[in-house]
Amino acid sequence: MRKTAYVTDLKTLQTECSSNYLRLRRWVMDMDAGETREVPLAGEHARFGTLWIEVLEQAPYTTIARVSQTGVLDGIIDSPRMTVHLYHDANMAEVTGFQRQRHFQGRYRYPNPRMHQPDEKLQLNRFLGEWLQHGLAHGHAADLPAIR
Repeated sequence: MRKTAYVTDLKTLQTECSSNYLRLRRWVMDMDAGETREVPLAGEHARFGTLWIEVLEQAPYTTIARVSQTGVLDGIIDSPRMTVHLYHDANMAEVTGFQRQRHFQGRYRYPNPRMHQPDEKLQLNRFLGEWLQHGLAHGHAADLPAIR
């Protein structure tokens, strides 16, 4: 039986990047380079971490942001950290760095030396979407702008 190669699903990736742009833009639209927004995350009965959004660079058509989280497992595991490029002309946000890795390919042969999944780029952007959605649902930033 011949194994078929993974084909990048561009429509799904673009949809994910567009959704992430809308989610992340809500936090960074009024921030300047060097500013950080702290979003405490809490459930009904307890606080379970803090989402940090920092604008690293800003240009007319792009913004580079770092999204990270601190919480109850600090010191035990590395806190998740992503670098995200927001493309304002395309209304898309793309993960360009995760932990200490940068620039992900759209498709990987599997297996590979770093054990990336064939659709690693899509999975990282989905993870960002779920992470931001969780932050919007459970975040309590007093200075978060209203939806327009």
